[in-house]
Formats: sequence, structure tokens, C-alpha cells
Amino acid sequence: MEELDTARETAVARRVVHQVVLPPDADPDTLPLYVDFTMARAVEEAHPDVAPAEAGAEVLGRRSLRLDHGSEASFGSYFGAFPAGYWRRWTDVDEVRLSIRLSGAATVAVYKSNARGNPQRVRLIHSVDGVVDVDLTLASFGDGGWYWFDLYASDGPVTLEAAAWSVAGSHARKQGTASIAITTFNRPDYCVAQLRALGEDATLKDLVDRVYVVDQGTKLVQEQPDFAEAAAVLGDRLSLVRQGNLGGSGGFARGMTETLQAGESDYVLLLDDDVVSEPEGIARAIAFGDFARVPTIVGGHMFSMYEKSCLHTFGERVNRYSFWWGKIENTFDRHDFSLHPLRTTPWLHQRVDVDYNGWWMSLIPVEALRTVGLSLPVFIKWDDAEYSLRAADKGIPTVSLPGAAVWHVPWVDKDDAIDWQAYYHQRNRWLAAMLHSPYRSGGGLPRASFTGDVKHLLQLQYSAVELRLRALEDLLQGPEHLHATIGSTLTEVRALRATFPDAVVEKDPGAFPLTRRHRPSRKGKVPTAPGGRPRAVVSALTGMAKQLRAVRPEALEVPEERVATTAARWWRLSHLDSAVVTSADGTGASMYVRDPKKFRAYLVRSMQLHRQLRSQWAPLSRRYREAMPSFTSVEEWRTTFQANSTDESSEGQHA
Repeated sequence: MEELDTARETAVARRVVHQVVLPPDADPDTLPLYVDFTMARAVEEAHPDVAPAEAGAEVLGRRSLRLDHGSEASFGSYFGAFPAGYWRRWTDVDEVRLSIRLSGAATVAVYKSNARGNPQRVRLIHSVDGVVDVDLTLASFGDGGWYWFDLYASDGPVTLEAAAWSVAGSHARKQGTASIAITTFNRPDYCVAQLRALGEDATLKDLVDRVYVVDQGTKLVQEQPDFAEAAAVLGDRLSLVRQGNLGGSGGFARGMTETLQAGESDYVLLLDDDVVSEPEGIARAIAFGDFARVPTIVGGHMFSMYEKSCLHTFGERVNRYSFWWGKIENTFDRHDFSLHPLRTTPWLHQRVDVDYNGWWMSLIPVEALRTVGLSLPVFIKWDDAEYSLRAADKGIPTVSLPGAAVWHVPWVDKDDAIDWQAYYHQRNRWLAAMLHSPYRSGGGLPRASFTGDVKHLLQLQYSAVELRLRALEDLLQGPEHLHATIGSTLTEVRALRATFPDAVVEKDPGAFPLTRRHRPSRKGKVPTAPGGRPRAVVSALTGMAKQLRAVRPEALEVPEERVATTAARWWRLSHLDSAVVTSADGTGASMYVRDPKKFRAYLVRSMQLHRQLRSQWAPLSRRYREAMPSFTSVEEWRTTFQANSTDESSEGQHA
């Protein structure tokens, strides 16, 4: 549709900032995110005596939809609706224009919502062929709300040829372009598929200057059979960079550095290697960044790769007292749009102001790189959250923009709190707190951290406790250890963890003997979570007492119970001598065995470390804060890149 396409290009007059798109190949799993057909089902359920019309809908392409006579479709959907509340809050845009091109006779109903999710019809239009333009004010969207339109094939079949939302280009700070930085480690198939999708999308051709693939693995992207074809689509916009494995933070820091050095782009877009992106979401993020009043980090949401209509979270914050991340109040994790559409889910209509956005998709202005620096040298965990906190201190906010998203493997199927990543969870949480906590001695962090150690001990997860304590010991070394160890700590951590029985995963379901309890469970009941604080205290005390007793010799060979990962909690495992525990992804199991000596030693060591950290909080925190400009600088990162270069390095090589 030429009228809509040229609007994106004519920035001074109007600029298309949000095209209405449909899923590639009309994927039925993602379709509910793009268009909502539940209106017809609701009418049918409300009036079962009325025969449904012989009607249907057909997705014709990325921007086109055909409705049979009597059919209806709502674009009050995640990717279809316009997030007016976000544009009202973060930009100077005061009105938006909806443009729709239709073939056939149709009725178009334009709706808006407020932050409470109450819908209101603002325009009803009867159209026969041609373009429908509707100018809409953003004045009433102070706390949230969306605009969308519903389409009715009221007099014969109708085809939606294209639709888009545009704003006055005079409100833009710039018309920017981006470089994309993808960090990958042994996921070449995912990475190549993503390169192909980015290269084939026409919308991104004028918006993306370069795609940097920072390959830190041994299964190289460029050795994939279909790499050449994907690379050909991107042409000289693709650059391959080889380096040793410095984790996500090292890979993304390299992408940031390459973007700064090239000097081509206004933004760097960080993308995980194992995601499927929506290219239109990338275009929306860049447009939003251009119109934001001040340089702004624009993040995208994450949907599940396995349940494609399921949203991970709508927005996240960092509790500065406990220094832990979590969802924003009055929002809900794992929201399924196929069951609860946007139009009928009130809490989705409030504007959510976040502290940070995950680096599965995050657009960072080059101004931020120059002002704030690069990512922390921490390998993985907390680099994304800390960066946004650091940016906010410099007046650069982060916005999680609805309608910009990727699909990612969910973390519910990972044991990252107890596997080798436990080291990075612990050290980097404390590091971020030392850099940004406003509370004396870290507020509630030391207590929460010590409680975490106790829970892991009661759950017989001694390997996790060892890694957590090693993390605190390394933290006490000061900021000098960050760059010095980023390339070597993973190997050491994996080797250390491998010495613990609870870290050994057996893939064979029959690897362990059948369970045999020493005595029957109390009153034949399966243990459950203690209800209320008094019962929790009693359970904890009895579980602690159990840890001091000797282990029955037969329990070392024959597990007392087989426990599913969802039930492997302190209140159950603390009362056992041994158990076989299933891994989170269900592919294996480990033997947990109670060890009184380890329990005593780790408990004492944890108490001593936490006492030491509390007493040294002020001077240690000051050291890290004063050194932060140095260890996040381009210069220090370049030294680290050089020290971790590969023999076959193809740094900056154009594919």
C-alpha cells in the first residue's frame, strides 16, 4: 500500500511508527497475538439459537486479511493495537492517525481504552474501497490505554490490504538507524534462522546498518550448511566477530564496541541468539526511540517459544531493599493471550513503568554507550538490570514497549538457580547492589542471601551453596577480579560443581534403585508446604535438627524418595536422608544425600562471609562504585577482548 509505505519514509510530514502485521505463514499458535476472532465466538455463545453465518477469515500475507461476508475481526490484540499510553508518557506526540486500505464494503469501529481497561468506541465508519484515515488524540492516555479497530464484512467479502498508525514527524528527535548485536554460543541453527528473518524483512532494510554476530562457541555459525544463503540476503551488512567465551555480557559489550567504532548507527539492538524475533517490533522500537523526549532504552517483551501466545512478563522492577528482580505490581506472569485477549484483560491496559528490560531484546541509544559505558564484565546474570539502573542515574529511562517482542525458551525449564549459574546469580546480585543500593549495609540483601544459603542446605543442594559462597569470596577481592577472571571463571565453576553428587545428572530413568523409606510418612500423608508462619518455623527447626543427625548407611545407596522438581523444596528434602530429584527440564535426575559435616561447615562459612560483607559494605561498595567507569569502559573491554581472542579470529570480517 503505497500511501502507507511512503508515510514511513516522509519523516518531516508523517511517519508510520506501527504497521499492522499478521504472522508469517498464518501460524495458528501466534495468530491470537495479531488478530482477535473471539468476538464471533462470544456472540455465538450468547445466542446459541441463532445459526452462525457461513463466514470465515483468511490471512493473505504479512499485512493483508480477507473476511467473508458476515465475518468480523478485532485488531485489539498485542501486535495489532496501538499502545497509546506509552506514546503519551514518553514522547511529545499528541495525536496519532490510523490509516486503513480496504477492498469491499466494510464497517470499521475504532476503540480506545483507559488504564482500567474500559473500552469506548470513538468512531464508526462505513467504507467501500479505498483508504480510511482517522485522526485521534492522545490527551486522555495519562496512565495507560490503547487504540485499536474492529473490522466487519457488513456487505459481502472485504479485504484489509494494509493498516498503519502514523504520527507527525516534527516530534521526532531524529530518524535513526540501528546496528544489531547477536551474541551466540553453540546455537548456530537458531542464529542462522534469525539472520535470514532479519535480512528478508523489507521494513528493516533502511533501518538496520549492520548485524554483528559475536560467535563465542565451537559450533560456528559460518559453518552451518544454510549460512551462506542467509548471509547473502544481508550482504555487506553482516559482520562476524570471533572471540573466546565471555558470556552474554562479553558478547554484548563487543557488539556495543563494534557499533561505537563503526560510527554508523544511532542505536545498538541486543538480541539473544536463541530467539525468534518479530521484525516489525524492531521497527517499532527504533521509531519509539526516535520520538522519545530523551535518549531511552527501548525493550521488547518475551513470549514463550513453546507456548507462543504466552507472555513471560509485562514489566519488571528491582526491589532496592532486597535487591531482587520481579514483576511489576498488579501484573501477572505467563499471561496467555489465546485464552485472555487484550480487549478483555483490564490489567494489560495500565501503563507499566519498568526498571529494566531483559537483553533478549533491548535497543540502546549510542548516547547511552558514550554516557553510561558498556555492560558489566560479569559473564551472565544482572548485566541487563544493572545497565538500566546505571542509565537511569544518568537520566536515561528504560521502556518495555508493548508490540515489540521476541519468542524465547522459557526459564521455567532450567535449573539456573542451582546449576553452575548459581555462582553468577549470587556474585552479580551483590555487585549490582553494591553499585546501586541506597540502603546502609545493603538493606535486606545480606539476610535474604543468608536465608537462601540455609534453604539450599536444607534442600541438600551443597554444590549450589559452594558456588554461592565462592561468589562472595571473589566479590571480596574487589573490582580488579572482574575483567581478570571473566574468561576463566566458568571452567573453574563447572569443575568445582562436578565434584558434588547432587550435581551429577543421570539420564537413564533406571539409574537409581527403587526408593525405600526407613519409616512410613506421618499418618500416611504426602508432605506439603507448611501453611502459615508458625508451621513454617516448626518445619524449619525440625529440618535443621535433622541435619545434625547421622545419616543411615543404607540411605547412601538406596534413596528414600523420588521427588519431582516442583516438590523439591526445603520443607520436604530437609526431612530426608536421601532422594532422587528430577531436573527441571525432565531429562534426568540427581541423587541428593544429606551430609551433616557439610551442613555444619557451610553454615558456619556462610555466617562468617555474610558478617564480613556487612562490616565491609561501605568501603567495598565505594571501591566498586569508584572503579565502575573504568571496568565498564571501552578501553578496558578492548584489553579483555584482546586477551580472549581466538586463533581463527575473523574480527570485523564482513560475510
